[in-house]
Amino acid sequence: MAGGVGSRFWPVSRTEYPKQFIDFFGVGKTLIQSTYDRFLKICPPENIFIVTNEIYTDIIKEQLPDLDANQILAEPIMRNTAPCISYGSTKIARLNPDATIVVAPSDHTITNQDAFISAIEQSLTAASQNDCLITLGIKPSRPDTGYGYIQYTENRLKTDDQIHKVKIFTEKPNLELAKSFVQSGDFLWNAGIFIWSAKSINNAFSKHLPDMYEIFQQGAPIYNTANEPEFISNAYQQCTNISIDFGIMEKADNVYVLPADFGWSDLGTWASIYDIAEHDYVGNAVIPSEKVMMFNSSNCMVNVPKDKLVILQNLHDYIVVESNNTLLICPRSEEQSIKQIVADVKSKFGVKYI
Repeated sequence: MAGGVGSRFWPVSRTEYPKQFIDFFGVGKTLIQSTYDRFLKICPPENIFIVTNEIYTDIIKEQLPDLDANQILAEPIMRNTAPCISYGSTKIARLNPDATIVVAPSDHTITNQDAFISAIEQSLTAASQNDCLITLGIKPSRPDTGYGYIQYTENRLKTDDQIHKVKIFTEKPNLELAKSFVQSGDFLWNAGIFIWSAKSINNAFSKHLPDMYEIFQQGAPIYNTANEPEFISNAYQQCTNISIDFGIMEKADNVYVLPADFGWSDLGTWASIYDIAEHDYVGNAVIPSEKVMMFNSSNCMVNVPKDKLVILQNLHDYIVVESNNTLLICPRSEEQSIKQIVADVKSKFGVKYI
């Protein structure tokens, strides 16, 4: 899934070039390129499909040139994750009714690749043997209020006793609730990574989102033909804007979770970039660092053009970001205000700045 706009990473991430297409860590690969490379270790390249907004198809072709045009699923409008998953699952089922599918965001980071691959392969085996919907849950390291949580039970999948039945999903809790979740030991972070068979997920859509199921099923003879884009353009106009979590996962009775730990981050905020990036001895994370000079400054997140000479003095616990002829300087403790800042910028200066 590569259709988001990443507004919380403004001004680096913009509507016309959002975060999944950016190399945040200066490693020579964008987030979507890293995700693509990760899945090449799990399945052949012809089995990787990208669902994105149609305005990003040219960027994807540029960044992932080995993809065939049929592997890029272009959404005409944004309708959240349920329609994009229904579209992708129906198209894949048309190619292979017995397929087992992994659904993953394109903009997450994974630091332990081997553990990730092991968890995916374990889940693929379980999903191919059982009528179930599997999600990966991350063992929480702190009471984070920015993540959704999954509570699981001691009931386990018959073919794999490491995969637990899900009791409840809870969206971003307050701090006290998050603390109680972590202390209880039976809650996990919701990573938004799903594994299921094509049959199981399409059955779930038929039961829980029947209107959406029918919309995409009508195109069964059209998928993987030249008429697919026209059909999808009409189909999306009829779809409800709803997430897979609300539409399917919170309603289905065959949802399971595999507790996992593979160095996961959803890169939802500049704070998450700061946490993963390398720091100097006083806590500054500077990307790139060649022409940035820090004097008596600490615990700052700095992301500026590599050819820009930047000098910061007596600055502590700040975000300093420059991109697209725009400079943002914001206390790290007030990062949550960036989305409102973006809205204000749009209101005053127009969409070209966002």
